[in-house]
Amino acid sequence: MKKLKKEHIKQEVFDLYDAYAHNRIQRRDFVQKLSAYAVGGITVASLMSFLMPNYADTFLVDKNNPDLDSSFIIYNSPKGGGEIKGLLSKPNSADIKLPGIVVVHENRGLNPYVEDTARRAALEGFITLAPDALSPLGGYPGNDDEGREMQSTRDRNEMLEDFIAGFYYLKNHESCNGKIGVVGFCFGGWISNMMAVKVSELLAAVPFYGGQPTDGIENINAPLMLQYAGLDERVNAGWPDYEEALKKNDKEYEVFFYPDVNHGFHNTSTPRYDRPAAELAWQRTMDFFKEKLS
Repeated sequence: MKKLKKEHIKQEVFDLYDAYAHNRIQRRDFVQKLSAYAVGGITVASLMSFLMPNYADTFLVDKNNPDLDSSFIIYNSPKGGGEIKGLLSKPNSADIKLPGIVVVHENRGLNPYVEDTARRAALEGFITLAPDALSPLGGYPGNDDEGREMQSTRDRNEMLEDFIAGFYYLKNHESCNGKIGVVGFCFGGWISNMMAVKVSELLAAVPFYGGQPTDGIENINAPLMLQYAGLDERVNAGWPDYEEALKKNDKEYEVFFYPDVNHGFHNTSTPRYDRPAAELAWQRTMDFFKEKLS
């Protein structure tokens, strides 16, 4: 059996995975459709294995990094799911109050990639909070398939309230200076957009390939940095109307499209990851937060 590499995989396979990862097709249909691409020594099993997340080998920050103070906390979300677990991280060396970032996961709960991303942001000089919207259901179950199924049973507007409550927990934390931004990925990109609509005190929002709000755009106060994958036709279809509304309401925003990369290009754990685009997008994100939260 040949060792698979990203260049062996047709774009249609990534599109299939995107449909599966966003609950538009069931696992059985996904496997059946994958069989059409199991040719030339490539098996369905090898395709499945290649496409699924690999967390063990893809961390960018050691969870026991001595420069970090990172641990789980519980905060209350009275309008959402009640008690919410979140990963709170900050630099060990900090002797002043820090600006904060809420880090919002995808549609499968607080998985290891998002934890890693929150720690990575903390090393840049922020206090970060990465909530788990699956907390009312027992928390991220340890694998993305079950996580997606669990998250699909929760109301997304109730989950939005969980992240808004996380914003206020972080804003009032003794180690935070009260200046807060949000970054989110996929579902978390939608949450980031909606927090910009709903939270007037938010000072910066960076949605990565997130669905766009259709109402309340006139209420946005936070500057936006919008990150999109060039091949992500599903999410990108909503951008023209969103941009028109942002312009109409004279909102501050900048947008970046990364050509020839897929939805999820920032996620280190799957073959959709594109290192050059991910590193550029991350550097832009950190620079944006350092400017807007200074």
